[in-house]
Amino acid sequence: MSERTEISDLGEFGLIEHLTRNVELQNASSLLGVGDDAAVIDHFGKQTVVTTDLLLEGVHFDLMYTPLKHLGYKSVIVNLSDVYAMNATPTQITISLGLSNRISLEALDEFYEGVYAACSHYGVDLVGGDTTTSQKGFVISVTAIGEVIPDRFVKRSTAQKGDLLCVSGDLGAAYIGLLFLEREKKIFLESPGVQPDLEGETYVVGRLLKPEARKDIIDFFAEQEIQPTSMMDVSDGLSSEILHICKQSNLGCVLYEDKIPVAEESRLAAFKFEIDPTTCALSGGEDYELLFTVSQNDYEKISANANISVIGYMTEVGEGSTIITKGGGRHAITAQGWNPLK
Repeated sequence: MSERTEISDLGEFGLIEHLTRNVELQNASSLLGVGDDAAVIDHFGKQTVVTTDLLLEGVHFDLMYTPLKHLGYKSVIVNLSDVYAMNATPTQITISLGLSNRISLEALDEFYEGVYAACSHYGVDLVGGDTTTSQKGFVISVTAIGEVIPDRFVKRSTAQKGDLLCVSGDLGAAYIGLLFLEREKKIFLESPGVQPDLEGETYVVGRLLKPEARKDIIDFFAEQEIQPTSMMDVSDGLSSEILHICKQSNLGCVLYEDKIPVAEESRLAAFKFEIDPTTCALSGGEDYELLFTVSQNDYEKISANANISVIGYMTEVGEGSTIITKGGGRHAITAQGWNPLK
């Protein structure tokens, strides 16, 4: 039987000291980290980007099939992705947790292993946070802070007519991974002796449980001197994100179904559920890819990067936001992405 240490045995300060005992600062901008009343950050003349995400057990994650280490990693990634979506570089995070008495110190150590793995991989410092008791499951709030060269940040509202609409990576995988895990959970609850069958679905399940943020794309923009005209990350599904950019930029768009990037693994997995892979890409969410627009002058630079797909272009607002299907039909894009407030 593995050991179990009650968190209450340590007290709040003891717990914070335990969880942050090995913190080493990686960024010059982190002047003062964990241990005082507040962290001190100096971005040396750069502009500061700040974003926060709240993750709730039972709403955003299910501990029945989410390993705690993966959950720690993902909690960081979803915030870093928002910083990259501003064309900025994340440098610090803070983490606040609401803990129910189901969670032991060993479980929390596992969660923090994932947090530190993400911080190390993306060169980000953990500089603070808070812990409290939760009556209702595990609550995670992460704030990420980043830096950007003055006025090089990218908004959602600045796309121009004629700009190319682009997306990184591939889409729909995380949603299909969720379908597999939910299916296996249902089978397990009905027949607890049955072992989960996820053979061959490593890719889609991995995209849900351990996503990555697209630092490589932001680095590519810097190297190639590309300034996207608008950008956001794909967390709620491609269709709703495209409509955000259209609405905030007061434009329409044309999206081509056959240009939407879907991995072969996702395509095959979708067919097992008899669902259309394009639907998964348009409405799935949690892919944490970057959706952005660039001037047509940047087409050659963009097309040289195998991790970027040009999927359409921006039009006058009066032309609406439409998708041209593989069969040549034209339909209005509808937002069916995940809505946490429903």
